Amino acid sequence: MATSALPRIQTTVVGSYPVPDWLAALPSEQALIDATSVVFKIQELAGIDLVADGEMYRFDINHPDTNGMIDYFVRPLGGVRSAIGRADGEAFSQLAGMGFRSKPAGVVEDAINEGTLDLVRDYERARKLTHSRMKFTLTGPHMLSKTLLDYHYGQPEALCHAIAKVLATQVRHIDADVVQIDEANIPGHPEDTIWAAEAINIVLDAIPHEKGVHLCFGNYGGQTIQKGTWDKLLDFMNRLHADHLVLETTRRSSKEIASLKNVDPRIGIGLGVIDIKTTVVETADEVARRIEQAEKMLGDNRVRYVHPDCGFWMLKRSVADRKMEAIVQGRNRYLGLA
Repeated sequence: MATSALPRIQTTVVGSYPVPDWLAALPSEQALIDATSVVFKIQELAGIDLVADGEMYRFDINHPDTNGMIDYFVRPLGGVRSAIGRADGEAFSQLAGMGFRSKPAGVVEDAINEGTLDLVRDYERARKLTHSRMKFTLTGPHMLSKTLLDYHYGQPEALCHAIAKVLATQVRHIDADVVQIDEANIPGHPEDTIWAAEAINIVLDAIPHEKGVHLCFGNYGGQTIQKGTWDKLLDFMNRLHADHLVLETTRRSSKEIASLKNVDPRIGIGLGVIDIKTTVVETADEVARRIEQAEKMLGDNRVRYVHPDCGFWMLKRSVADRKMEAIVQGRNRYLGLA
C-alpha cells in the first residue's frame, strides 16, 4: 500500500501471534514459513495497515512463558553461557526487578558479541511472504540486559550498551518499513531510564527507516508484571530517537493518558485500544470511543497508530483474529472510513 493512501491513523499489531498447534507439534522450516504466511494473510484480510510476522520463529517449547522474547536473543550471543547452574540461579535471585524469572537467561562471562544471532535472516524470511507494509520487532537492550547474570562488565549500563551495539550491527541491515524495539521492563524501573535511553538510542540510530519503541507493563498469563505510570517516564520517552511509541493504554487511567501530551511532538503516539489481558473481544464502537477520548486529551494528529496493548501470543487464535478486526473496524468508524 502506498504511503500516500494510508489513513492519518494507521492500524498495526505489536508483534507476536499465538503459535498454531500444528507448528508447535511438528516444527520445521517449511512449517514456520507456512505459519508466517498464514499470520500475514489474517492481518491483511482484517485490514491491518502495518503487518508483523508473528514472531513464531522465536518459539521454544522450553520457554513458553516468554515466547522466546528473551531466550531467542540471548542464547546465540558470544560471551554468554546458556547452561545455568544452581549457584547461578541463587545469585540471580538476589537481583532486584527480576522476580518473575527463577533463573537468568544466560551468564555473561566475556565480552559480548553477536555469536550466531542472525536477525537479518529472520527478517528476510518474512519479507518474502508479504507485499504489505511490514514491521520487524526485536527485544531491546535494557530488557535483555536485566535478564542476564553479569560476571564480566560489572555495571548494568555497560552490559546494556554492549548488547545495544550488537543489536545495532544487525538492524542496520534490516530494510523493514518499521523496526520496533520492545522494552517491557523499563516502565517498572524509571531509575534506569537515563542509561537505558542511551543504549536504546544506539539501536534506534542504526535503523534505516521508521523507528518505533514498544513500552508496556508486561503480560504473563493476563498478569501485569511491572508497576509504574506513564507520567514517570516522560523524560525517558523524550530522550528516545524514535519516530513513534507503541504504548499500553487500555488499563491506564485517563490522567496517565492525558500526561502523554507532554511527549515531544516529533514522536508520534501509538495507542493501545485492545486489551490483551482479557478474552473479551472489543466492539468497533468501544475502539472508536477509546481513540476519540485519547485524541481529545492529546490533541489532533498526535495519535499515529492504533494497536493492541501488547502481543497476542497468550490468546487463542480465534480471539486474536477478532480483536484485530475490531482494531480496523473501530479506527474506520472513528475516521468515517468505509
